[in-house]
Amino acid sequence: MATTLVLVTLAGWINRQQQDVVVYIQEENRILKNKLKRKRIRFTDDERRRLAVKG
Repeated sequence: MATTLVLVTLAGWINRQQQDVVVYIQEENRILKNKLKRKRIRFTDDERRRLAVKG
């Protein structure tokens, strides 16, 4: 019972940390896109492949 509580607590903490990283990266992307103004971001084939693998 105590082990289950520890695991659930740990899993919740890890999930929250991961979510914080995602939110940070999303905001960082918004800022960087805003700095580019209206310029279109063009990815190379290799960059598109890398993003597809991560996606």
